[in-house]
Amino acid sequence: MPTHPNVQAVQDALESADATDAAGQPCQVRMLPDAVHTAAAAAAALGVEVGQIANSLIFDADGEPLLVLTSGGHRVDTAKVAADLGLGALKRATPEFVRTHTGQAIGGVAPLGHPKPVRTLVDTALAGYPEIWAAGGVPRAVFPTTYAELLRVTAGTPAEVA
Repeated sequence: MPTHPNVQAVQDALESADATDAAGQPCQVRMLPDAVHTAAAAAAALGVEVGQIANSLIFDADGEPLLVLTSGGHRVDTAKVAADLGLGALKRATPEFVRTHTGQAIGGVAPLGHPKPVRTLVDTALAGYPEIWAAGGVPRAVFPTTYAELLRVTAGTPAEVA
């Protein structure tokens, strides 16, 4: 059972949204034996392809938070995303900015469970996988889901981000 407050917030958000995994079962946050700070480490720990990892990246979008859920196989093209959204600037957020807007630390930022909703883009490359894995609020926590569920529970917008 989740014990860290961030993990509990993510599990509560998943339950509130009636989020399901690829098998149609309720999403459950799982704790890995060790922290996974990269998509490659998460994929190795889970025995899945790196592209199945949904990285949760917070950017500073003209002073507002923007969450980009990108396939672990991609790097976000910040100039492209800024132009697509009509932003003046899109830059990596500081650890303080991330914690302020998500309540979570870099390395464990989940797609949901934040103090208030964050504008979210979901990498269309994730749609190519029947099951994807996202962070659960701390670097050891993950949960399985699907692209469609990730879009639904985050109220995210599909986007080509790489």
